[in-house]
Amino acid sequence: MSSRRHRVTHRSTMRYQGEVVASHNELRMTPLTDAGQTTLEARIRIRPHSWSNVYTDHWGTSVMAVESQGAHEVLEIEAISTVERTEVVAEASASGWDSLAEPGICDRLSELLAPTPRTQASPDLAEIARAARDEPTPRAAAQAISAKVHERMRYSEGATQVSSTAEDAWSTGQGVCQDFAHVTLAALRSIGVPARYVSGYVARQPDLQRGQSCPGDSHAWIEIWDGAWLPYDPTHLAPVGLDHVVVGRGRDYDDVAPFRGMYAGPELADLDVEITFTRVS
Repeated sequence: MSSRRHRVTHRSTMRYQGEVVASHNELRMTPLTDAGQTTLEARIRIRPHSWSNVYTDHWGTSVMAVESQGAHEVLEIEAISTVERTEVVAEASASGWDSLAEPGICDRLSELLAPTPRTQASPDLAEIARAARDEPTPRAAAQAISAKVHERMRYSEGATQVSSTAEDAWSTGQGVCQDFAHVTLAALRSIGVPARYVSGYVARQPDLQRGQSCPGDSHAWIEIWDGAWLPYDPTHLAPVGLDHVVVGRGRDYDDVAPFRGMYAGPELADLDVEITFTRVS
């Protein structure tokens, strides 16, 4: 079975227009340990740092709540993780659409069936989704919907904002990975397919050799329920591979934002984010 070990370094530097008195933030930057992924080491450094607490949220994501007291003009965050990814063979769907009608599934996965403000399907998107209901399995429907989304939308940085919804991206026909995930989730949930948003990292250069490094990106993809959770990357129209690293899951981006908080002081002047993948083995 194929495996790959990565060291992922995520650095964020926030520079303010003057002195910030204090800040309180939640960080979701620690990769999960789950089927196909083992986090061997993870640490987060914050400068300045006064107090922190680590807990697991409702969706199973590791969260660090951190306070930075005292005047500062720069906040630096560095998250370093060593993660081993192994290939997981997708289970064959034994029952297909019938399994989604079972009362136990509908109840257990109700939060991932209901649309959120971020994942409302517009009438024309819902119509595309209904046509995909003719596919033999939910996973086939997800692939068909993703292909239709690609016909309508193009990847464009700056076309949407971090607060944009599926309806925003769909109406303009542009967006980034977050938007492709939201649009696909909206369509799937509109036809009764449980689906969740996945946040993580992906290496820009696939199949690095041992000891090589390359830039990485914060990335978003989806997982659908088809008798088991099946990951799929709607941005790239491809399965999720060994160069994807899972950090968190939820209903949409709001459940898994890597950095969220508040501070007392002047506006943010500059935000610099750098992500690096290194192939360890």
